[in-house]
Amino acid sequence: MVQSPAQLITLAEFLRLPETKPTSEFFEGQIRQKPIPSGKHSSIQTELAALINQTLRKQRLGRAFTELRCSFGGRSIVPDIAVFEWSQIVRDANGEVADRFEVAPSWAIEILSPQQSQTQVTKKLLFCLAQGSSLGWLVDPGEQTVFVYGGGGRVQVLDQGSQVLPVPEFAAGLGVTVADLFGLLLD
Repeated sequence: MVQSPAQLITLAEFLRLPETKPTSEFFEGQIRQKPIPSGKHSSIQTELAALINQTLRKQRLGRAFTELRCSFGGRSIVPDIAVFEWSQIVRDANGEVADRFEVAPSWAIEILSPQQSQTQVTKKLLFCLAQGSSLGWLVDPGEQTVFVYGGGGRVQVLDQGSQVLPVPEFAAGLGVTVADLFGLLLD
């Protein structure tokens, strides 16, 4: 669902709306509903977030969140996986993870579903980079390819099983290959 230009609203108005299922995002002045994830999308999202947390969370280096609303730079997006460096995790007065994140993730990961626009997802990752994210991954399960977006407009295309996927510096110990990532579809 994309609304017509006559229906444009502000970010503040969008954030007052009730949540939708599937979730909606506020991007480029419009509300866009995310597609329902496919089985491959869901498998990679669940298992990859767990793998990242298994490595980073117990060492207090970072934490992966799935489907976390992040509102920043006049937009409100819901990356498939938003990874935050430990010191960047938004916390409430009790020291617990906050309900609202008004900051770009340190690392944004999007997993393409068959009915999803690669252009729209790429724009979202580039926006995150422009707002302070250090890295963005676009995972394409259908092509078994990962597009890695880095600072300075760098783009890497990784599709060979032995290639190690680049990660932000705080996640250097992760060591996931292309084969490891798409192997999550087999288990």
